[in-house]
Amino acid sequence: MAQSYDVRDKVVFITGGARGIGAEAARQLVAKGAKVALVGLEPELLEQRVSELGAANAVFFEADVTDLDAQLRAAAGTVERFGGIDVAIANAGIAAATPLLDGDVEIFDTIVRVNLGGVYRTLQATLPHVTARSGYVLPIASLAAAIHSPMMGAYSATKAGVEALANALRPEVAHTGTKVGCAYFSFIKTDMVQRGFDSEAGQEAARRMGPLGPNNAVPVSRAGKVIVRGIERRSRQVYAPGFVKAMLLARTTLQPLQEQQAIRQGAEDVLAKSRAEPATLTTEQPTSP
Repeated sequence: MAQSYDVRDKVVFITGGARGIGAEAARQLVAKGAKVALVGLEPELLEQRVSELGAANAVFFEADVTDLDAQLRAAAGTVERFGGIDVAIANAGIAAATPLLDGDVEIFDTIVRVNLGGVYRTLQATLPHVTARSGYVLPIASLAAAIHSPMMGAYSATKAGVEALANALRPEVAHTGTKVGCAYFSFIKTDMVQRGFDSEAGQEAARRMGPLGPNNAVPVSRAGKVIVRGIERRSRQVYAPGFVKAMLLARTTLQPLQEQQAIRQGAEDVLAKSRAEPATLTTEQPTSP
C-alpha cells in the first residue's frame, strides 16, 4: 500500500484552476486543509474561486501556461504567499475535433503549444520548489494518451506527450524524494467536453462512441476526488472512470480494434461533416493567440 501523504497545510499549484477539473480539485483540497494557488487566464472567475475558497486558503495568478516568465512569476508569488510549493497539477488544456488531413495547422500548433508546451513550462516553473519539499507533480493527460481516435489527432498526440514527459521525469527527480504521477481521464462533465461536441460532426462522433462516449461523461466531482486521492498516495497513475485502468493495460490490443471500428462506422462521414464546419478550439480557460 502506498504511503499516505497528508494534504493538510500542503501548498498545491493548479493550472487551469478557474473552472472544471482544476477548480473542483482545488475545492476538495481546501476542504481537506490544503492551500491552493489557482493559475489561469480568467481573472474574474479566478477571483470568484478564491472568494469561494477563502482568501486565507487560496490565491490566484493570471498567467498563460505557454509563457514561462508568467509561470515563473506565478510560482514565485505562490512561494511568497504560502512559503513554498508541495504539489503541482499541470491541468490547463484545450481541444479541437478536427481532421489531420487538410486540417487547420494553426489550431494544431496551438493545441501542441498549450497542452504539451504548457505542461512542460508548468513543470519548469514549479519543480525547483516541489523537489525542495520532496513533493508530487501531476500532469493531466487523458485516456487519449493511450487510445487515439479520428479527428482527435492533435489532442491525442499532446496527451501522449504529457504521459511521456511524466515517465521521463520520474527517474530524473527520484533522488529528491519527489514523486511523479500522470492522470488519465475519459470524458468528464466539463465545459470543454460539452462545447467540444456541440457541432453536428461532434454529435455524430459522440453517438458512435456509445456508452464510453461523452454522453455518459462522469461528474467533475469524481475527477476531483481521484486527484485528491492520487495526491494523498502520490500515485503513479490517476484515472477515472474505473474502466480506464483496464484500457491502459490493454492499449496495444484496443488501438487496432478502435481503428477498425471507426472504419466500419464510416469515419469518412464524420470527417466530411467536420470539414463543412469551421474548426474551433474548446478550452477550460481562454488561450492567447
